[in-house]
Formats: sequence, structure tokens, C-alpha cells
Amino acid sequence: FTHALLTAVTVLVIACPCALGLATPTAIMVGVGKGAANNILIKDAESLEMAYKVNAVILDKTGTITEGRPEVTDIKWLSGNQERLRDILYTMELQSEHPLAEAVVTNLKEAGARAVNLQGFQSITGQGVMGVLENEQYYIGNTLLMQEQGITLPTAVSSLVKQWQEGAKTVVYFASKREVLAIVAIADKVKATSKAAIATLKSRGIEVYMLTGDNAHTAAAVAKQVGLTSYKAEVLPGDKAAFVEELQHAGKVVAMVGDGINDSHALAQADVSIAMGKGSDIAMDVAKMTLITSDLQAVPKALQLSKKTVMGIRQNLFWAFIYNIIGIPLAAGILFPINGFLLNPMIAAAAMALSSVSVVSNSLRL
Repeated sequence: FTHALLTAVTVLVIACPCALGLATPTAIMVGVGKGAANNILIKDAESLEMAYKVNAVILDKTGTITEGRPEVTDIKWLSGNQERLRDILYTMELQSEHPLAEAVVTNLKEAGARAVNLQGFQSITGQGVMGVLENEQYYIGNTLLMQEQGITLPTAVSSLVKQWQEGAKTVVYFASKREVLAIVAIADKVKATSKAAIATLKSRGIEVYMLTGDNAHTAAAVAKQVGLTSYKAEVLPGDKAAFVEELQHAGKVVAMVGDGINDSHALAQADVSIAMGKGSDIAMDVAKMTLITSDLQAVPKALQLSKKTVMGIRQNLFWAFIYNIIGIPLAAGILFPINGFLLNPMIAAAAMALSSVSVVSNSLRL
């Protein structure tokens, strides 16, 4: 009876699964804390466990690869009363939510523009905006908007537009129902660390794509600056999500990195969603990870953190199981018939505690 009681107690003590219960949560907790220390806020532990599998990363251009602080470099007026048109352009951009609109507003305000009372205003997704003043319709937007409205660009300025675009500038058109009234060139500098971050991702065998609603010339110029060959221009918000889905169907684990309202659909679709901390509230709300820095180098850091965390979880599970695999047969008396060895319950208790300590210690190594 004494022998049976001792072995039963020893088996129960050493088989206590506390180390097994600590294996995953301790590693996740340390991983989340380490991420916060490196400007990576992780809202969902599942995304931390999934990120190491990522083999395709999609980057938005404006505010992600670029600074997100666009500035007007040139304005070319083509027609009409410039002072009156400047006020109309200023008022429409004042009501627009597009990141580029702020640059135009700042520039025109410094030039003395004043707001006028519009009779109507409408945002056209992925194209621009439309305003109504004195029963006349005015449009501000990209080439697609001009094509949709049947507005043709004078041949004389086409070469100027191309020159601006090849210089990585975004061209915005201001037009009436009949003609283009002005063209505006806006430049958004590429972040100093974007090229290095993309190179790091590519060196790990990860495919990197850039998606932008901007025109093909500007997209090509930015892609060339950061060493990207895979990019898509003039992409609407819905097209971004469709591209994410397309990669997923091809067997890719996709991470989407964006900062704007137009990225939220794609962020929700991606396996791992990462928002830039200086972006829109909805993007940060949808994303499972938020970078509180504008440095794109935090993206490869986040993926590396996931890899290290998952490695820690697996090591913890190994230590939790190995104690039981070795300890339980010894506690049950497997060596007793051979050499009379019987594991003391106190030693079993120490071994059980040691397994928990080793799991926590291994997690803290991160």
C-alpha cells in the first residue's frame, strides 16, 4: 500500500500540466510586450502567431512607402479668371478627405484663396470630387475622372504632365464640365527607410507588391526608387481587396500594410493586417497590428518577432512535454524492478516546478 501510495502521489505531482498551460501564453505575452517596445502594437495574438508564415507583403504607396506629407510643387492655370477659379479649387479641396487635398489647401491658402459657398459637393470614390457653384459643375481628380466625364486634356500640356509624372509627382486635374482649367503637381517624398525595408523583406524570400490609386508613371517612378518591380497603378479600394484575395487563392499568406480609409477593405481581407500609426482611424481599427512609427523597417521586425515568438512556443512545449515523458515513467516506478529506484515525491515536486521555471525563463529570452 505504501509503495502504491508513494508512486501514485509522485505521478500526480510530476504530471501536473502547469508548464503545458504556461507554454503558449507566456511566449505570446512576452512577444506582445517586446513588440510594443519596438513600436509594434499587437491587438490580436493570432496575427502574431500567423505573421511568420507571410510570404507576400502588399504595401500602399501614399503614407506607407512615401512620407504621407505631400506638397504642391507646380500649378499651371489654363483658362479663365484665375482668382475666382483658385477660390473654387480651394473650397472643393477644403471639403475633400483625400490626403493630397490638404497639400492643395495649404498652398492656396498661402496664396490668399478664400472659401466660397458651394451649392453641391460629391466625393467620387477612387477618382476625385465634384462641386457645384452657380449651376456650373467643377471636377478635381485623376485621369480616370477626366475620362469618365469626357474631358480632354489640351495637347500642349500633355508633355508637361508626362514630365511631372516621370519625376514621381502626382498630377491632379481641375476642370469644368467642358475643359481642364488647371493642372496641379504634387510630390510626396519616399521615406528614407522604405528601400532598405523592402530589400530586407525580399532577402527573406517574401514577395513585395505596391498598390496605388496614382497614375502609372508616378507609380513606376516610386517603384524604381525603392527597388520594386511588382506594382499596380490606378487601383480602386475594391481592387486592392480583390488583389489580396487573388494572392490568397494562389496559396500565399498575405500581409497588407496601409494607412488610409481606402486600404481598410484590403486590410480586413489580408491574413495579417498592419496599419501605419499616423494613418486614418478606420485603418487602425481594422488592422490587427499597428505601427506607432512611420518607419517601414518595423514591418520586417514584426514578421521576425512572430518567427521568434512561435519558436519560443515550440521550445516551451518541448520542455513541458519532455519532463512528463521522462518523469512519469520514473514516478510510476519503471526502474524499481531493475535497481529498486523509486522517485521521491519531493524531487518530483521540484522537477514539476523546474519545468514551469524553464518555460517562463525560455519565454523571457525573447
